Amino acid sequence: MSIRLDGKRVLVTGGTGGIGRGLSHAFAGAGAGLVTCGRSDEEAAARMSRELKEIGGEHHVVLADVTRPDQVDTLLEECRTRLGGLDVLVSNAGAISHIPFAELPLEEWKRVLDTNLTAAYLLISKALPLLSDGASIVLIGSRVATVGIPLRAHYTASKSALIGLARSLAKELGGRRIRVNVVAPGVIETPERPLPDEVKQRYHQLTAIGRLGSPAEIANAVLFLASDLSSYITGETVHVDGGI
Repeated sequence: MSIRLDGKRVLVTGGTGGIGRGLSHAFAGAGAGLVTCGRSDEEAAARMSRELKEIGGEHHVVLADVTRPDQVDTLLEECRTRLGGLDVLVSNAGAISHIPFAELPLEEWKRVLDTNLTAAYLLISKALPLLSDGASIVLIGSRVATVGIPLRAHYTASKSALIGLARSLAKELGGRRIRVNVVAPGVIETPERPLPDEVKQRYHQLTAIGRLGSPAEIANAVLFLASDLSSYITGETVHVDGGI
């Protein structure tokens, strides 16, 4: 049985490529009204606009750098104008790089933390007046948050922090029945970033069910947390990782 979200008003950041593209397709296909954004790739935004038009419904694609407070304001004004408010906020925009900790520049630490963590703070804090009572906030984390991985100390730190943010906000916003959860993907292969065969084979061996995940499988978990089916779930982290 597919999850329907007819009438729900949704914002997805980082929604024009990778996992975010899958999220945008899933919400539109479930009947939600959608605002989705990418940072600066006009071609990806135009492609998403065409794809959402084919699905049908009230959907809008904008460009916004969610690490910049002024552009977050503009993005949320678009949500207010187009949708009238928000029932679901998905913070998905992310950044990653692979650098030994001893060589990690402060600028790169800040870039990754700002994109993965501070952007979530900006979005949620500025979106509070738009969020309906009983809204759902979903933060896209990562399986590495609880296991760590070499060369990604900055990325791991940012994704670990999302777990603590969700736990605290779940309690702070619970009076409005706003739920806050994390979806933590494992290794997901996207059309934009196909993995080399040797990398895929290594992860096949590490994953309990012997394969990589897809953006659609992440979207399934996010739609569940956005729906009334998860009305008593908050402050939790859902690992969608194939048992890695």
